[in-house]
Amino acid sequence: MKTGGLGLKISRRTLLKQGVSLAAVPIVARAARDDAELIYNRHIRLFYRPEMVLNRDVAANYSKSPQKPRLLLRFLQKKNLLTHFHQVSDWEPFDPQKFLIAHTRNYVDAFFAGIEPLASSNGLEWSAQFADSVRYTNASLYHAVAAAVKDPATVTFSPSSGFHHAMPTRGAGFCTFSGQVIASTNIYRQHRLSGVHIDLDGHYGNSIEDSRYFVKDLDLAVPPGCNVNPKGAHGEYLEDLRQQLMRIRKLFLRGQVHYVVYAHGADSHQWDDLGGQCTTEEWLAAARLVYTWINDLSRRLGRPVPLTLALFGGYREDDYDIVLSLHAADAA
Repeated sequence: MKTGGLGLKISRRTLLKQGVSLAAVPIVARAARDDAELIYNRHIRLFYRPEMVLNRDVAANYSKSPQKPRLLLRFLQKKNLLTHFHQVSDWEPFDPQKFLIAHTRNYVDAFFAGIEPLASSNGLEWSAQFADSVRYTNASLYHAVAAAVKDPATVTFSPSSGFHHAMPTRGAGFCTFSGQVIASTNIYRQHRLSGVHIDLDGHYGNSIEDSRYFVKDLDLAVPPGCNVNPKGAHGEYLEDLRQQLMRIRKLFLRGQVHYVVYAHGADSHQWDDLGGQCTTEEWLAAARLVYTWINDLSRRLGRPVPLTLALFGGYREDDYDIVLSLHAADAA
């Protein structure tokens, strides 16, 4: 979770395009960053394979999620930030049967065969290559969580999105399969560990809640109340996040939950095309709340809490680099 000063400069420089003064962008990451050096290893393990990415930009797709993993890596490389990551590529994609953990066979079979209307129920244009790519994005999140659980001192990162609106019977909202449900259910069944999902996307992540009736042990994999989606906007949003983190802290101290998956969607920023809960200062303050909370919790437990990062939403038709800069400011 350590970033160099360049990471903050990138965030500020890019945000200037939005009319935000330098004085208005607080250095919110430094304290959490310095604390993190005492708890977590310096480099983040990045679970990326090129097959995660749709090879061509599809004009019909409003969302750039199918290209986002590659776009983010190129952005990090351009800004000399990839040195903070150790890329891990020796992991396997999911077999289509893996998706049956969280989805009906009718939906899984229809999607991979390209049968409409289910094949494009996610709001994205279907292609065989896109169908193949979701096998990798969903597997990336699972392998990242599994690695964090195995080696809690190393933060892991799955540069993936397109999960948290999917339902057992169909896709929705640019989301195809419920990668969160699949990852956490697998982790619970393999290790009897329960997880917390901190979802700071601009839109409520319904997938976990909508899957509880379908996945019988999901209440054990992600206990009720552990799908954190702050309510409101601005100060109310930050206060709700703070209160939910304090509630989750008690569950960790009781040994009821064991790891965190944290996704800070860029669409919760006020100038996102589809979002708007937070100003720049508030968006960065939300990140600081999470990182300070997890560092304090790790100290209280006497060990690092397993932590996995993911991307989720972000939409800017005029300048997508602004979306990428927000992700970089958090994840780098």
